[in-house]
Amino acid sequence: MDSHSFLQNLAVVMCVAAVATVVFQRLRQPVVFGYLLAGLIIGPHIPIPLVADPQTVRALSELGVLLMFSLGLEFSIRKLVQVSQKAGAVALFECSVMVSVGYLVGQMLGFTRMESVFTGAMIGISSTTIIVKAFQEQEVKGRVTELVFGILIIEDLIAIFLLTILTTIARSGAVSPSELAMTAVRLAMFLAGLIGFGILTVPRAVRAVQRLGNPETTLVASIGICFAAALLALSFGYSVALGAFIAGSLVAESGHEIEIENLVRPVRDMFAAIFFVSVGMMIDPTALTEHWRAVLALTLAVIIGKVLAVTIGAFLAGHGRRTAMKAGMSLAQIGEFSFIIASVGVASVAIGGWMYPVAIAVSAITTLTTPLLIKLSNRAAASIDHWLPEPIQTVAALYASWIERVRSAPRAPAERSKTNRIIRIILLDAALISVLVIAVDLEIDRFSALVAGLTGMATERVRFMVVLIAGLIMVPLIYGLITSAKALGNYLGRRAFAETPTGKVDLADAPRRALVILVQLAVVLAVGIPVVAITQPFLPPHQGAFVLALLTLVLLLALWRNAANLQGHARAGAQIIASALAHQMASTDGPSDETRLLQDLNTVLPGLGEPVAIRVAPQSIAVGRSLAQLNLRGATGATILAIKRGSQQIPTPLGREIIQSDDLLAVAGAEDAIAVARAIFSPGMARLRDDAQGAEITAELEALNDALLGDQKRTPRNFLP
Repeated sequence: MDSHSFLQNLAVVMCVAAVATVVFQRLRQPVVFGYLLAGLIIGPHIPIPLVADPQTVRALSELGVLLMFSLGLEFSIRKLVQVSQKAGAVALFECSVMVSVGYLVGQMLGFTRMESVFTGAMIGISSTTIIVKAFQEQEVKGRVTELVFGILIIEDLIAIFLLTILTTIARSGAVSPSELAMTAVRLAMFLAGLIGFGILTVPRAVRAVQRLGNPETTLVASIGICFAAALLALSFGYSVALGAFIAGSLVAESGHEIEIENLVRPVRDMFAAIFFVSVGMMIDPTALTEHWRAVLALTLAVIIGKVLAVTIGAFLAGHGRRTAMKAGMSLAQIGEFSFIIASVGVASVAIGGWMYPVAIAVSAITTLTTPLLIKLSNRAAASIDHWLPEPIQTVAALYASWIERVRSAPRAPAERSKTNRIIRIILLDAALISVLVIAVDLEIDRFSALVAGLTGMATERVRFMVVLIAGLIMVPLIYGLITSAKALGNYLGRRAFAETPTGKVDLADAPRRALVILVQLAVVLAVGIPVVAITQPFLPPHQGAFVLALLTLVLLLALWRNAANLQGHARAGAQIIASALAHQMASTDGPSDETRLLQDLNTVLPGLGEPVAIRVAPQSIAVGRSLAQLNLRGATGATILAIKRGSQQIPTPLGREIIQSDDLLAVAGAEDAIAVARAIFSPGMARLRDDAQGAEITAELEALNDALLGDQKRTPRNFLP
């Protein structure tokens, strides 16, 4: 293509994108919508005499890796390791759920087994580019961004594994364990080499360039490092996005990430626009009409499945209801990796060519819904408390604080060794179950024919006996998995709540038992869902999912029974705290009261989080509003146990109770919940905008003010757990 044609295509893309940006900005809609519409207009599928060459635009869209580089600038290598540790289990849980859901949806739609496998892989990976752009537009910061980006990083690594496996399956129809092991080793060696060499050279080079004091030189050098790492990753067979992200993290180690991010931002935004226009150009309206059932089913599977999977996984990992819900609603889309997976399947003739436009259509629809879901996430997180039964509300409100106690409790080397041994047993049971299922499916025909030839038995009878024996072997493995999960829960329960000496009432018994059940449920889901995702192509449809659903139902019934006991325990404990509050604060009324109150509330009754005393400032947005209007527990996860108002004590405040200036509140909850509650009842919100957590708290308050405080129809309720 000559330079004139290239310039013509670039001009068409940028001019149409500019018009769309202005229009959607005036309409106060996300500009991503405008970019997708611009791509649809200049794409080859709509008969409008304004067309750009798709191949040229797609080549230009590769420069959108600057989005990943910019994201990497926010995560230094040290921070990246910390975030990945917290988000790794959530990402694995979510991807396993979505691969299973995609496979089951494909089977229900009549897809072949191979098409169902590719469908599960296509809807399993979220779009980093779309989420980065949506977060930038809506200025989302704080704990949610750390969790979401940590999940996305692990998802990219999972996507690389999926691509390797699916490419091998598509070519040969099978995949060997040795090939998977070699893939893992190669990926680990590549990351270790890139990060190891980069950490020694890139930060020093960036600091040397920065000392020259020329912004242009800094910009060119930074973008050069970005594309060099992206090209290196591509040459090793990995995603350019992965290389660009690692480059950004290495540059962030220089300490000049803020200056570089400001320099890169205009260039990044331009090529991000081209990327989204290129996605819009791939939207084929005929795919929506010819295969609308598949598009609709997969779109619903992506939105509902990812919201639930990420929310449940993040909550069970101890991230808190608000953070978990917001992360789930942020990740409900698919993107660039889905296109690559679909193209691999189509190119190898493993799946029909119609699946590629279906993947594009699902990605386009979920791209449109993502900004809306992110915008609604604050309200959804604040309202979820009203959808849950009272006993489950109690467990959900306290679970995050229990996990905080587990993490903060000191652990001896012997205890660490015991925990690792339990985890190894759990993983071994899961591996044996997977290997047994796959081996029986792959070898049952040959083994049955061999045994039938030696014994003279009918082949079908031998097959039945093999399946029966395999099932009998699997029963103790599943039982061992459940008992090991219970043992892990008991250990964590003892770490969170010390055992009471013999002869005394164990005040921590109810929360400890609830924590054990929750840990057991978390382990069964975290291990069972990946096992189902791996083995379901080798089992009759829905068989593995049915077994896992049955185990989950049994554990949920046990959780319900323990949650009901915990509810009574929490109410009685709150009465004790309120009585202690009234007795202690009757003597004096000064700062020392709050200090003594804080000390006493933390030791009266375990399991109610870490109660603190909060004074309501006159400028607080809560003054003059009822507890029902605030919906404090739904909005923040914190619970008001008691109120002191002058000489008046309110030990069990109802939803109709009006917050007044200078009230002293006894509030319990996890650390992040207490932080938001403090901000709600304090005046100095301007100071909180200077850091990420302050910006997140500010956003929470604005959403709370907009979505909850004007609702006068909310039913009054007791804010005790």
